[in-house]
Amino acid sequence: MPDNRQIQDYIRPIVDFPKEGIVFRDVTTLFASPRGFRMAVDQLLHPYAGTRFDKVVGLEARGFILGGAVAHQLSAGFVPIRKKGKLPAATIAESYTLEYGEAVVEIHDDAIAPGERVLLVDDLLATGGTAEAGIKLVERLGGEIIGCAFLVDLPDLGGRARLEGLGMDVHALCAYAGD
Repeated sequence: MPDNRQIQDYIRPIVDFPKEGIVFRDVTTLFASPRGFRMAVDQLLHPYAGTRFDKVVGLEARGFILGGAVAHQLSAGFVPIRKKGKLPAATIAESYTLEYGEAVVEIHDDAIAPGERVLLVDDLLATGGTAEAGIKLVERLGGEIIGCAFLVDLPDLGGRARLEGLGMDVHALCAYAGD
Protein backbone atom coordinates (compact mmCIF):
# COMPACT_ATOMS: atom_id res chain seq x y z
CA MET A 1 0.00 0.00 0.00
CA PRO A 2 1.50 3.36 -1.00
CA ASP A 3 2.28 5.92 1.68
CA ASN A 4 0.64 9.18 0.60
CA ARG A 5 1.37 11.14 3.75
CA GLN A 6 2.41 14.77 3.50
CA ILE A 7 4.89 16.61 5.74
CA GLN A 8 2.20 17.83 8.11
CA ASP A 9 1.02 14.22 8.62
CA TYR A 10 4.35 13.45 10.32
CA ILE A 11 4.17 16.45 12.67
CA ARG A 12 2.52 15.76 16.03
CA PRO A 13 0.33 18.51 17.54
CA ILE A 14 0.71 18.89 21.30
CA VAL A 15 -2.21 20.89 22.73
CA ASP A 16 -1.56 23.34 25.58
CA PHE A 17 2.24 23.11 25.39
CA PRO A 18 4.30 24.93 26.58
CA LYS A 19 1.29 26.76 28.02
CA GLU A 20 -2.47 26.68 27.78
CA GLY A 21 -3.87 27.84 24.45
CA ILE A 22 -0.75 26.92 22.44
CA VAL A 23 -0.65 24.06 19.94
CA PHE A 24 3.00 23.01 19.78
CA ARG A 25 4.08 21.48 16.47
CA ASP A 26 6.40 18.62 17.44
CA VAL A 27 8.71 17.82 14.52
CA THR A 28 10.57 15.06 16.38
CA THR A 29 7.99 12.60 15.02
CA LEU A 30 8.93 13.69 11.49
CA PHE A 31 12.65 13.28 12.30
CA ALA A 32 11.99 9.78 13.67
CA SER A 33 10.46 8.61 10.39
CA PRO A 34 13.05 7.75 7.73
CA ARG A 35 10.53 8.49 4.98
CA GLY A 36 9.25 11.70 6.58
CA PHE A 37 12.74 13.03 7.30
CA ARG A 38 13.94 12.23 3.76
CA MET A 39 10.84 13.87 2.30
CA ALA A 40 11.40 17.00 4.41
CA VAL A 41 15.02 17.37 3.35
CA ASP A 42 14.15 16.81 -0.32
CA GLN A 43 11.30 19.32 -0.19
CA LEU A 44 13.42 21.93 1.60
CA LEU A 45 15.92 21.66 -1.27
CA HIS A 46 13.41 21.54 -4.13
CA PRO A 47 12.98 25.29 -4.75
CA TYR A 48 16.74 25.71 -4.85
CA ALA A 49 17.51 22.97 -7.40
CA GLY A 50 20.49 24.07 -9.47
CA THR A 51 21.39 26.88 -7.05
CA ARG A 52 24.93 26.95 -5.67
CA PHE A 53 25.31 27.34 -1.92
CA ASP A 54 28.60 27.59 -0.07
CA LYS A 55 27.11 27.23 3.41
CA VAL A 56 23.93 26.20 5.14
CA VAL A 57 23.24 28.00 8.41
CA GLY A 58 21.11 26.16 10.96
CA LEU A 59 19.41 27.92 13.86
CA GLU A 60 19.59 26.29 17.29
CA ALA A 61 18.50 23.62 17.89
CA ARG A 62 16.26 21.76 15.46
CA GLY A 63 17.74 23.79 12.62
CA PHE A 64 20.97 21.87 13.26
CA ILE A 65 19.27 18.58 12.44
CA LEU A 66 17.72 19.86 9.23
CA GLY A 67 20.61 22.11 8.27
CA GLY A 68 23.19 19.35 8.54
CA ALA A 69 21.18 17.05 6.29
CA VAL A 70 20.50 19.84 3.79
CA ALA A 71 24.18 20.86 3.74
CA HIS A 72 25.15 17.24 3.06
CA GLN A 73 22.76 17.06 0.11
CA LEU A 74 24.07 20.36 -1.27
CA SER A 75 27.74 19.44 -0.70
CA ALA A 76 27.95 22.67 1.26
CA GLY A 77 29.46 23.51 4.62
CA PHE A 78 27.28 23.69 7.72
CA VAL A 79 27.39 26.58 10.20
CA PRO A 80 25.50 26.60 13.50
CA ILE A 81 24.00 29.77 14.94
CA ARG A 82 23.81 29.17 18.67
CA LYS A 83 22.54 30.74 21.84
CA LYS A 84 24.98 33.09 23.52
CA GLY A 85 27.93 31.42 25.20
CA LYS A 86 27.71 28.04 23.44
CA LEU A 87 30.37 28.47 20.72
CA PRO A 88 34.01 27.92 21.71
CA ALA A 89 35.91 30.36 19.45
CA ALA A 90 35.59 34.09 18.76
CA THR A 91 32.03 35.09 17.86
CA ILE A 92 29.84 37.97 16.83
CA ALA A 93 26.42 38.34 18.44
CA GLU A 94 22.99 39.65 17.56
CA SER A 95 20.18 40.28 20.03
CA TYR A 96 16.51 40.04 19.22
CA THR A 97 13.24 40.57 21.04
CA LEU A 98 11.06 37.78 22.36
CA GLU A 99 7.54 38.12 23.74
CA TYR A 100 9.00 37.89 27.26
CA GLY A 101 12.33 39.69 26.84
CA GLU A 102 15.45 39.56 24.76
CA ALA A 103 17.71 36.76 23.54
CA VAL A 104 21.13 36.67 21.88
CA VAL A 105 22.48 34.35 19.20
CA GLU A 106 26.06 34.02 18.02
CA ILE A 107 28.11 32.76 15.10
CA HIS A 108 31.84 32.15 14.89
CA ASP A 109 33.43 35.26 13.42
CA ASP A 110 35.20 33.18 10.73
CA ALA A 111 32.27 30.89 9.81
CA ILE A 112 31.19 32.78 6.67
CA ALA A 113 33.58 34.34 4.19
CA PRO A 114 32.62 37.52 2.32
CA GLY A 115 30.62 36.67 -0.80
CA GLU A 116 29.60 33.17 0.30
CA ARG A 117 26.10 32.13 -0.71
CA VAL A 118 24.05 30.93 2.25
CA LEU A 119 20.82 29.04 2.86
CA LEU A 120 19.27 29.62 6.30
CA VAL A 121 17.36 26.60 7.69
CA ASP A 122 15.16 26.08 10.74
CA ASP A 123 12.19 23.98 11.73
CA LEU A 124 9.72 26.76 12.54
CA LEU A 125 9.00 30.29 11.37
CA ALA A 126 6.88 32.14 13.96
CA THR A 127 7.60 35.83 14.55
CA GLY A 128 10.84 35.69 12.54
CA GLY A 129 12.99 37.21 15.29
CA THR A 130 15.53 34.40 15.49
CA ALA A 131 15.73 34.08 11.70
CA GLU A 132 16.21 37.84 11.31
CA ALA A 133 19.02 37.77 13.88
CA GLY A 134 20.63 34.91 11.94
CA ILE A 135 20.32 36.84 8.67
CA LYS A 136 21.96 39.88 10.25
CA LEU A 137 24.87 37.79 11.54
CA VAL A 138 25.50 36.23 8.12
CA GLU A 139 25.29 39.62 6.42
CA ARG A 140 27.67 41.21 8.97
CA LEU A 141 30.23 38.59 7.97
CA GLY A 142 29.72 39.44 4.29
CA GLY A 143 27.62 36.41 3.35
CA GLU A 144 24.66 36.59 1.01
CA ILE A 145 21.43 34.90 2.11
CA ILE A 146 19.97 33.27 -1.00
CA GLY A 147 17.00 31.70 0.77
CA CYS A 148 15.35 30.85 4.07
CA ALA A 149 13.79 27.38 4.38
CA PHE A 150 11.50 26.13 7.16
CA LEU A 151 9.43 23.04 7.84
CA VAL A 152 6.56 24.96 9.44
CA ASP A 153 5.24 28.50 8.99
CA LEU A 154 2.85 30.05 11.52
CA PRO A 155 1.67 32.87 9.24
CA ASP A 156 -0.54 34.58 11.83
CA LEU A 157 2.60 35.45 13.83
CA GLY A 158 4.06 37.49 10.96
CA GLY A 159 7.48 35.89 10.47
CA ARG A 160 7.16 35.34 6.72
CA ALA A 161 6.07 38.94 6.15
CA ARG A 162 8.92 40.15 8.35
CA LEU A 163 11.57 38.20 6.41
CA GLU A 164 10.07 39.01 3.03
CA GLY A 165 10.12 42.67 4.11
CA LEU A 166 13.90 42.24 4.42
CA GLY A 167 13.98 41.03 0.81
CA MET A 168 14.36 37.35 1.73
CA ASP A 169 13.08 34.42 -0.31
CA VAL A 170 11.08 32.33 2.19
CA HIS A 171 10.12 28.70 1.65
CA ALA A 172 8.06 26.63 4.12
CA LEU A 173 6.78 23.09 3.68
CA CYS A 174 3.53 23.59 5.55
CA ALA A 175 1.62 26.27 7.41
CA TYR A 176 -0.73 26.26 10.37
CA ALA A 177 -3.03 29.26 10.56
CA GLY A 178 -4.35 30.28 13.95
CA ASP A 179 -1.49 28.75 15.96
